[in-house]
Amino acid sequence: MKDEIIIKRYAEAYIAFAEPVIGMPQIVSDMKKLRGYMRECPDLITVLHAPEIPPSEKGKFLQKVLSGSLQNETILFITYLVSRHREECLVGITDYVRVVYSHGQVVDVVLRSTYPLELEDIERIKKSLSKRMGKNVNVYFQLDPDLLGGMQIVIGNRIIDGSVRNKLNELKRKLLKVQVSK
Repeated sequence: MKDEIIIKRYAEAYIAFAEPVIGMPQIVSDMKKLRGYMRECPDLITVLHAPEIPPSEKGKFLQKVLSGSLQNETILFITYLVSRHREECLVGITDYVRVVYSHGQVVDVVLRSTYPLELEDIERIKKSLSKRMGKNVNVYFQLDPDLLGGMQIVIGNRIIDGSVRNKLNELKRKLLKVQVSK
């Protein structure tokens, strides 16, 4: 809960800072690009979370890597987050901005499964989500053997978890609550 409040505050502050200069469509576009970079290159997140690298060096690295593909205001915001040791909020902020401010645009959804799904199944899920959300949906598929079975759908900060791992964890919690009398 506390993290969600922090994420929302930083996201709203970024929008207040950047919207007069680059506009909302560019903000949403930058957040989509940034989220894509983080998804495609997990080493970027590793570098951002590395405690042995000082924030000033992380800022230089970000400027070098992201300039040309993201607006300067977005890079300044990310550098600010790093200087405040809030790197862990970056994924949540990108998801928050993309989901809350896309206004009828496309919403990115990550579909995780332990096995490859048929294209027809993915399309059926995509149509169902699009109808439910009232927005166009881009589905990104990830194989995740840790789920043990079933699937998980990630929409911004929301997770629809129908995985076997989640069901087992729920069962474990319920069993731990049960008190056995002698």
